[in-house]
Amino acid sequence: MKKSVEEDVFIPLYPKSTVEDKSSLRSKFQERRFWSAVKLLSNVVLWDGIVQEDKVRDLGLSKLLNRYLLLNILNTPLGPDNIEKCNKVVACLPERWFQDLKGGSTLPELLNFSQHLLQ
Repeated sequence: MKKSVEEDVFIPLYPKSTVEDKSSLRSKFQERRFWSAVKLLSNVVLWDGIVQEDKVRDLGLSKLLNRYLLLNILNTPLGPDNIEKCNKVVACLPERWFQDLKGGSTLPELLNFSQHLLQ
């Protein structure tokens, strides 16, 4: 899994003006790569409970979400597309990770993502 996350994930960052045109080849390529990384996130998280939780969280949150997915989400204009991306990422996260948290707090690895959601 680690090798896949470190070597197979690539989401190019283009200027916002380039990706605002949803019909452009760059925009389509970036979107395909984003959704491929989301699928990988969901697959990595499936190993929770089988592989040590800290390893799954490191790969899924620290490496995939914070290194690749969040950059794309922050580069996506606010609106339905951004909301859909955030919803899909949230749907990947196991509820078990949040059971022992007190109200208003989150996992340290999710701090930047949480701040984006609050906006």
